[in-house]
Amino acid sequence: MADSSHCFYCREDLGGKRFVRNEGKPVCVRCHTKFCANNCAECHRPIPVESKELSHKGRFWHEECFRCAKCYKPLAKEPFSTKDDRIMCGKCCSKEDAPRCHGCYKPILAGTESVEYKGNSWHDECFTCYHCKRPIGSQSFLSKGTDVYCSPCYDKKFAKHCVSCKKPITSGGVNYQDQPWHNHCFVCSSCSKPLAGTSFTNHQDQVFCVDCYKSSVAKKCSGCQNPITGFGKGVNVVNYEGSAWHEYCFNCKRCSLSLSNKRFVTKGNDILCTTCGDK
Repeated sequence: MADSSHCFYCREDLGGKRFVRNEGKPVCVRCHTKFCANNCAECHRPIPVESKELSHKGRFWHEECFRCAKCYKPLAKEPFSTKDDRIMCGKCCSKEDAPRCHGCYKPILAGTESVEYKGNSWHDECFTCYHCKRPIGSQSFLSKGTDVYCSPCYDKKFAKHCVSCKKPITSGGVNYQDQPWHNHCFVCSSCSKPLAGTSFTNHQDQVFCVDCYKSSVAKKCSGCQNPITGFGKGVNVVNYEGSAWHEYCFNCKRCSLSLSNKRFVTKGNDILCTTCGDK
């Protein structure tokens, strides 16, 4: 049986000396460090009796080795977390778990202003217009492919521009003769009445509402003296020697027979059927 006054390993006399009992057996400090001490999980060296030892889930550290695996902050007296067997301070652990910014690829920490769009996340200051590079913030934006644009830049780059005012058409609009117009810019050339959704006609590359066309532009029927508009009943027109008639007004002056698609004769200013013309 081993002598309790001697080291179990080296048999050194322990009288008056510091020693450690390991599993009930006396061990000198030197042999304890060599044969019995726990190895530090960080530096892999033994943790001697005279050093403060820290432990967590079956692993051991020197006090000075117990630090964050990312920023190396000492954690002996600080809160800490573990991730994949690594010891980390709370801040670094939050960074590890935080989503990555799609712009700068740095972590977006909890409580940070951020934007989520189409499954990706950005820091608020990183969510910028592809064209002008300014943060979009709370203003509206549009996307083209994978790029996002503030509304002014999108309009400048992609929107159709009104033939009249040259400004971008952001919604709605009228397309006439393959040219785009704002609804409020597509107006009668005479009275400026908006023409979107109404009947109108074109004369010498100008558009007119029905009323203005009748009163200002349309020829007058030589029969009824009303304007020939091309709308409604008076769609078909008869032209003869500089004068014009509604088709239904082109009749024999004497017997009122319709002369549309029939032979006729003239006497003075009168249009006559052949029968009346022979009388």
